[in-house]
Amino acid sequence: MPAQTNNALKISLTVVSKYGTLIAMAAMIALFWALSPRHSFLSMTNVLAVVNQSAMTAIIASALTLVLVVGEFDLSVGYHASLAGVLCTGMIVRSGFPIPVAIAAMLAIGAVIGLVNGLLVTKAKVNAVVATLGVGTMLVGLTYGYTQGSPITSVPAEFKQITLGRTLGVQNPIWIMLIVLALLWVLLNRTALGQRIQAVGANQEAARLAGVRVDRTKNIAFGIAGCGAALAGLMLASFLGSGTQSAADGYLMDSFAAVFLGSATLRDGSFHIVGTLVGVLIVNIGFNGLSLLGTPVFWQYIFKGGILVLAVALSSIARQAAKEV
Repeated sequence: MPAQTNNALKISLTVVSKYGTLIAMAAMIALFWALSPRHSFLSMTNVLAVVNQSAMTAIIASALTLVLVVGEFDLSVGYHASLAGVLCTGMIVRSGFPIPVAIAAMLAIGAVIGLVNGLLVTKAKVNAVVATLGVGTMLVGLTYGYTQGSPITSVPAEFKQITLGRTLGVQNPIWIMLIVLALLWVLLNRTALGQRIQAVGANQEAARLAGVRVDRTKNIAFGIAGCGAALAGLMLASFLGSGTQSAADGYLMDSFAAVFLGSATLRDGSFHIVGTLVGVLIVNIGFNGLSLLGTPVFWQYIFKGGILVLAVALSSIARQAAKEV
């Protein structure tokens, strides 16, 4: 193969491996815009709706990203978010805590639960999948025990306004999401802690030899993931107007889909905050577009699983092919 053709092929494959998910997202947007009734897909109302629907998933997924960057897994985040929603509403409705106090307490509890996950992995040497799945299962039990199977209702209007209200004409969850994403991006890319997190994920033993406290770094990452899950859980409770058991369980799959989709965006298979946001948007754009077209719900779930496998597979194939050319 001529050198010029070889170089062109390599460049094309590199572009696909880094920008394939963005190209796919642009193609999805164009397709749904063309097919949606009265081209309503790209109306400002619908665009804001898609971003608003993405907010809670983006918060959980972006915090979860730090755990994956550090080389571990957390399968408890969805169950953790469900527990946070019922505990926060319970503190407000049953115990009479002021809303700010209940929120602060729930975020602290979320960080502690995340830290427990971290300690099980780093100190007890339990595999992260087993440890976090076990903790998640216990959280399910605590959630049902606390609610006795009945939603906690009569939530104050002020609590509902956290997610139903608007600031400068934009839904509050969008602002909260942007703040969380910005903070986590800065933490991961512009702080010493972020550099340690990336170093541990890249080569744990090399990081240890360089003086990085590996176990502490992992524990912090798990704690942040727990805090993110708690924040998303109480936001979901605010949106629903009640603390409902298992309400956020489905965020586990959505978050992992977003993070792994994001790893196939802009970088060579590494997890990062911007990529996670792209992954979240792809999933929600697909859901929203299929809903506007009146597609049966089961196709939406097939899409979510299929787009994840397809995007990551194509990116991996293109990246490997580029190396071999």
